Amino acid sequence: MKSQPSKVYKTDAQLKTDILSELEFEPSVKATDIGVLVKDGTVTLNGYATSYGEKYNAVTATKRVAGVTAIADDIEVKFPDSMRRTDGDIAATADAAIKWSTSVPKDSVQVIVRDGWITLEGAVEWWYQRNSAEDLVQYLSGVAGVSNNIAIKPVLSAADIAVSIKAAFERSSLLDATKIQVETSGSQVTLRGKVRNYAEREEAERVAWAAPGAYSVDNQISVSWF
Repeated sequence: MKSQPSKVYKTDAQLKTDILSELEFEPSVKATDIGVLVKDGTVTLNGYATSYGEKYNAVTATKRVAGVTAIADDIEVKFPDSMRRTDGDIAATADAAIKWSTSVPKDSVQVIVRDGWITLEGAVEWWYQRNSAEDLVQYLSGVAGVSNNIAIKPVLSAADIAVSIKAAFERSSLLDATKIQVETSGSQVTLRGKVRNYAEREEAERVAWAAPGAYSVDNQISVSWF
């Protein structure tokens, strides 16, 4: 039987202190430029970052903190002059990065850029390929944000997808599979239940996306501390 971590009880002030410490611990984030507001476990991040990658890393660092139940990302990306790029330059660089990658199938993803914001379109067979395409472009200079609209081609029946996800939950040392329900309709997956922390909720969604044939994942899992 898996051992379960003890419940976490934190005041908003304690949670804010932990988040600020985690941001300072993250080397890719300038913590002094990020503001943190906390109310009943819901965190609002504001301030600014010099790149979309820094903004993304600040949110990711916040997700790692025990006690966080929801995050509002109000961080603004402000590029220094040295990092500004035209949409054409960003599109060409992003397209080349994806084409050179061994994790994204050739000619499966299209790149569209408007005002520094990248939209990825196309279709792949696996979640990791969809995720890899986003990872390849989100840290490029001049990128203001990324919308990942890449579809995943269904390769399994709905029942097989559900069985695959449930089995992965059972194998995981990070999840309590008895607390999560998996529903499938075609290649669409819905997750329900309650977990102990935000990181576990994220992990459940990651596992579900990793299942072959999962086209979309609706994560309705709630975080319950008490």
